[in-house]
Amino acid sequence: MVSTVVFWLAAAVAIVGAGGVLLAKHPVHSALSLVLNLAALGVLFLLLHAEFLAVVEILVYAGAVMVLFLFVVTLLMAGTKTPRDEGRFRLAYQYLLAGLFGLILFVLVAHALVGADWMSSLAATNAGGSFGSIAAFGTALFTKYLLPFELTAVVLLVAVIGVIFLGREHGATRK
Repeated sequence: MVSTVVFWLAAAVAIVGAGGVLLAKHPVHSALSLVLNLAALGVLFLLLHAEFLAVVEILVYAGAVMVLFLFVVTLLMAGTKTPRDEGRFRLAYQYLLAGLFGLILFVLVAHALVGADWMSSLAATNAGGSFGSIAAFGTALFTKYLLPFELTAVVLLVAVIGVIFLGREHGATRK
């Protein structure tokens, strides 16, 4: 009973955090909403008895990666105007189209959840003792997912180098 309540609260917080990421007008507020979303996902991992993944979610993603995101956002926005200073460009019927696409997405997700017997399939799998453990995670990461893991590291490295280069070029032209 308690785990069901915690699940629904964490799910609601995750949805609110995701909505904040999409609806925030300032990039820093969007990044902070993402931290809220990642923390809620960490709670969901705890409910799955995947303690290691929960700690990694909170420390690595909500901690280190978000510090990197905020660093990049701050570096790119240094010396620029705020979004309120720029002209407001709106597409015709932008809000109507966004609401329509959001409604279509909601209907598709609701249809998939209602049509699938996902609760009984979750109960039937019975994750067992190795799910979410450090050994299972490490084995999967360094065998099956080694190439995607390394490619992600390279992409992040290239992104950081690009931001430093752009920030340096932008700073050199301001003087």
